[in-house]
Amino acid sequence: MPGPLEGTVVLDLTWILSGPYCTMMLADMGADVIKVERPGYGDASRGTAPVIGQDSAYFMSINRNKRSVSLNLQAQRGRELFLRLVEKADVVAENFTPGTMKRLGIDYPVLEKVNPLLVYCAISGFGQTGPYTERSALDIVVQGMGGVMSITGEEGGRPLRVGAPVGDINAGMTAAMAVCAALVERAKSGRGQMVDVSMLDCQVALVENAISRHIATSETPGPLGTRHAVMTPFQAFPTKDGWLVVGITGSNPGHWPLFCSALGRVELIDDPRYLTPWDRTQHIRDLEPVLTDALKQRTTQEWLDEMIPLGIPCGPVNTVPQVVRDPQVLHREMLVEMPHPRLGTWTFTGVPAKLSRTPGKVRIPPPDLGQHTDEVLGKLLGMGVEDVAALRKDGVV
Repeated sequence: MPGPLEGTVVLDLTWILSGPYCTMMLADMGADVIKVERPGYGDASRGTAPVIGQDSAYFMSINRNKRSVSLNLQAQRGRELFLRLVEKADVVAENFTPGTMKRLGIDYPVLEKVNPLLVYCAISGFGQTGPYTERSALDIVVQGMGGVMSITGEEGGRPLRVGAPVGDINAGMTAAMAVCAALVERAKSGRGQMVDVSMLDCQVALVENAISRHIATSETPGPLGTRHAVMTPFQAFPTKDGWLVVGITGSNPGHWPLFCSALGRVELIDDPRYLTPWDRTQHIRDLEPVLTDALKQRTTQEWLDEMIPLGIPCGPVNTVPQVVRDPQVLHREMLVEMPHPRLGTWTFTGVPAKLSRTPGKVRIPPPDLGQHTDEVLGKLLGMGVEDVAALRKDGVV
């Protein structure tokens, strides 16, 4: 079955990570994503290590299911062709520093006149308004400014960046969701609109619980390692051969006595210091060493075999090699192997949202720079081979 966004044409001017992640999500769901890249250069991530032969693993990871057109937007003829493509498009996506598209003469007010139905998505570090709007930003910058780094790491330790680029990825996910929402609204109103996504805004949204606790208590949340701020035990514990994550909340009061019984520490069950998750959090200095000592006596798998049948929320702390071999991950098709013209095969992460009737899927490998220029200009704009060859000679494509 075709994906739910089949027939949706996306002109993708994005580069590096946040924007390409957004358009990859749209492409996975069936949109025709046309990556518009600068001739001779393309997306800067094409050269990001590790590079296998001439293919960047970084670029490969977020640019599947897309076509590539090389188009010089700094040339008048290139901009004219782009505006003709905009007439045929449903979405334009970009993640330049605000002001870049205006300097090129193709910002939203211009494109809206060309195509009033257009959904224009702009992802930037700080959004299109506000005192920081013209600043550039990277993942680590917004993780720091958004508060994420201040609550990440070991208690009393220095701030740490989250291992995954949540500044970029969360912005890309938010943008994809917002584009879909705008397309749904367009079907009712008959009008397009602009989507303004700020990486900093998205980081602030991620720390909603910490902000709520600060407002409620006036305290400054800080890093707690893997612990939870109000629930205990809710963290990673060392075992005989690795690490085990346990999460016990107040939603099922029976988990605490079952956990204590599994550990052979039944005396903890009725200890007045440990009756509720909040009580246990208040006495974490007394409780944590006891739980740690008990859990170190057996292997991670032995504890999983003991606790999972009891319904206790728990799991191993997997390394990446363990993740890519996990039977649940494989069953859910979160690793997809497909042919590649130079590498033989390549393994992509799968599509996390599973639709029953019109599922998304990994269809084609990432494009070479300008691979589909002739095809796109021919089909969408009716240009012949000689026309495109002349543009190529003049450095327009």
